[in-house]
Amino acid sequence: MIPIHGIPLIQPGDDLVKIILERLRISGNPLKSGDVLVLAQKIVSKAEEAMVDLRSCHPSRKAIRLARSCGKDARLVELILRESKKVLRQGPNLLITEHKRGWVCANAGIDYSNVPGEYVTLLPKDPDQTAKKIRRRIKALIGRDVAVLIIDSYGRPFRKGAVGVALGSSGITALVDKRGEEDLFSYRLKSTEIALADELASAASLLMGQTNEGIPTVIIRGLKYPKGRSKARDLIRPEEMDLFR
Repeated sequence: MIPIHGIPLIQPGDDLVKIILERLRISGNPLKSGDVLVLAQKIVSKAEEAMVDLRSCHPSRKAIRLARSCGKDARLVELILRESKKVLRQGPNLLITEHKRGWVCANAGIDYSNVPGEYVTLLPKDPDQTAKKIRRRIKALIGRDVAVLIIDSYGRPFRKGAVGVALGSSGITALVDKRGEEDLFSYRLKSTEIALADELASAASLLMGQTNEGIPTVIIRGLKYPKGRSKARDLIRPEEMDLFR
């Protein structure tokens, strides 16, 4: 895993691909075909202008009531409700929601960290499509065939601590189906599926960090991975298969 140092603070409308390729040119470590380019969700959201100034947000009565019960800023709660299908759980200063794109996460993925003033970032509108566009643009500009992951950090039920997860992917099989294969003792697997995109997201998160490391992009090199058209969206468990909702 290779951290890409020197990425500047991304501004709305910035050309992420050009910025990343320029940093790699300066470092003398260009992308190679077969690399996996991992981008933090935050820089994608910033570049796509998925940012909101809380001062422009006017909370509804529902948001005000919910904010009082969980102790959050009512303007933030209003944004959370706008970005969510429904609220699944609530606690002190915490709302667990089902995002309108299907992710189950805290506060609909809305985040204060590493943004100025009273701005917050929303999750990207379509991370799978963005990953695909980034991958195609890299191929067009430098002729390298790479996979692209867009990742974020999430908490998990029944486990403490945040880990990296994939929100968007392109050029790699996000969910590897091992059902039907045999183990060392010829037992045929019946339910094993590997969340490969999430495993790589967690690995890259070790270098990216969660606070002031300033490393929003990582290259994973030397991995033999199955290529495919599956998306990170394929990792979302359908509600009818979820025993915990």
